[in-house]
Amino acid sequence: MSLRRIKALTKKEFIQMSRDIRSLMGALFNPLLMIFLFGYALSLDVDRIPTVVLDLDRTPASREFIHRLTDSRYFTLVRYLERDGDVDASLARGEALMALVIPTDFASKVTQGMKAPLQVVFDGSDSNTATIALGYLKAVAAGFDIALQEQRIRRAGLKMVDMPLEARIRVWFNPELKSKNFIIPGLTGVIMMAICSVMTALSVSREKETGTLEQLISTPITSLELLLGKLLPYLAVGLVDLALVVGAGVLIFDVPFRGSYVDLFIASFIFLIGSLSWGLFVSVVAKSQIQASQISVISAFLPSFLLSGFIYPIENMPVVLQALTFIVPARYFVEVLKGLFLQGVGLTVLWPQVLALVLYAVLVLNLARKRFTKRIL
Repeated sequence: MSLRRIKALTKKEFIQMSRDIRSLMGALFNPLLMIFLFGYALSLDVDRIPTVVLDLDRTPASREFIHRLTDSRYFTLVRYLERDGDVDASLARGEALMALVIPTDFASKVTQGMKAPLQVVFDGSDSNTATIALGYLKAVAAGFDIALQEQRIRRAGLKMVDMPLEARIRVWFNPELKSKNFIIPGLTGVIMMAICSVMTALSVSREKETGTLEQLISTPITSLELLLGKLLPYLAVGLVDLALVVGAGVLIFDVPFRGSYVDLFIASFIFLIGSLSWGLFVSVVAKSQIQASQISVISAFLPSFLLSGFIYPIENMPVVLQALTFIVPARYFVEVLKGLFLQGVGLTVLWPQVLALVLYAVLVLNLARKRFTKRIL
């Protein structure tokens, strides 16, 4: 292997990139565009649930319960309803996701210490939101019930007794439980996998269509030297892309970064080599730029998005899909990013994931080299 030839190929690739400014700007700014679009569009936080209320009781007790409900950040009162028929109509029109019906005897039963049933109707077309909203509603109802019990005890002239069990809950790594704090790091891995594989896939495919690849093959250059000469320039672009995406996550989305930037560079360097190598392998297999782009998106972006665990927990997937996640490199890189961003751990803890990325990079680069060697022969 000749370093001089690799250097010459790398220089040639940089010159070609500089001549195609539009593609270069796309490679640099597409990751930023994707992090903004997905970062603002993807959110698992459920709050400000639009709610309509049918208060048939219209007493201070019912108004107090409604106030507790709407005073939280989880529910937003859209309007009060007048008739029973308005409940179904509001949900059908999409005006609200939840309807609360307070019966006429609500206050009397509450005053007598009896159970006062409430009718709650959810729009079940979004089952995840409905389930979370139900949990919020139960918490509000439990708080209302505790306040009533305290009032009864005070009126009876009794002394409040502290509960024997006190739960002191501490949430580590993401104390505010914001979904963006784990979505942005995971999204970074998915975006880099997609962008890098497409960049190198199109690079070699372009050489095929223009006929310059045959000229390179006719020289004494080896397949490994050619692949490295193609890979290194895009590795530099990928590192710049990663810096832009991480910077946007920390500075714009306010996601905390508690780890070491040196560890981030090492893990990202290895991951990018694997991602770029996959693009090179795709470029060798594909017959055109369009085909290379399609294969890259299907084989790199979709598995990374669906099987990396950055949105959908791997533990909840079917057993077959759980097994498939082990061959998705984004799974390991997402774990590394979450460890660095949120947990603040280093490579001493994340070394198994980094080792998996090393094995993937070596395997895919070797596959691309062998496939390219066969093509030359």
